[in-house]
Amino acid sequence: MLSLLLATTNRKKILELAPHFERLGIRLVQLNELKAAIEVEETGHTFQENARIKAMAQALHHQLWTIGEDSGLCVPALDGRPGVYSARFAGPNAGDEANNDRLLFEMADLRGRARDAYYVSTMCLCSPAGKVQLETEGRCWGRILQERRGCGGFGYDPLFEIPEYHLTFAELGLTVKAALSHRGRALRRFLQGLVELPEFRCV
Repeated sequence: MLSLLLATTNRKKILELAPHFERLGIRLVQLNELKAAIEVEETGHTFQENARIKAMAQALHHQLWTIGEDSGLCVPALDGRPGVYSARFAGPNAGDEANNDRLLFEMADLRGRARDAYYVSTMCLCSPAGKVQLETEGRCWGRILQERRGCGGFGYDPLFEIPEYHLTFAELGLTVKAALSHRGRALRRFLQGLVELPEFRCV
């Protein structure tokens, strides 16, 4: 079975993505499986830049085909924040709860369409030589609730509602979420592009 390194230590992200690669006969390797793992500082100003930074650095260090994925939440009424700072919106070592509390605080006075928001996911594939071979992006629009609902997912999922379903990402099952989500949309484009690369045409 072919292997690809996913440049993340986020176990929930691995669980969300791995089954889709397994159907193609590809196993996703996570950083904490590797002995000489390195930490990469996300210094980009866009999701695309951060995905590239992670993929390039880990690919070169481990000499493996590597996927970098960067994602986050953007609220137009907050000038696009939290954006690339989604994982550390409430501070450098903030967790999901603190980040959600910060978002609720900043949006406390917003009503109606001002609570619209969208998730973004960007995926980047680098060769062992650190060369970018494939990049895709997916977006999903919704709105931010005034209180959490659901216990699934991660990040801002308990606050992010899909209006057509009247459910948050934290309330949707993995199958439905994969079909609707930003990461699911980026992933489908990524897999289509992956099997067109010479190194992966056999999968």
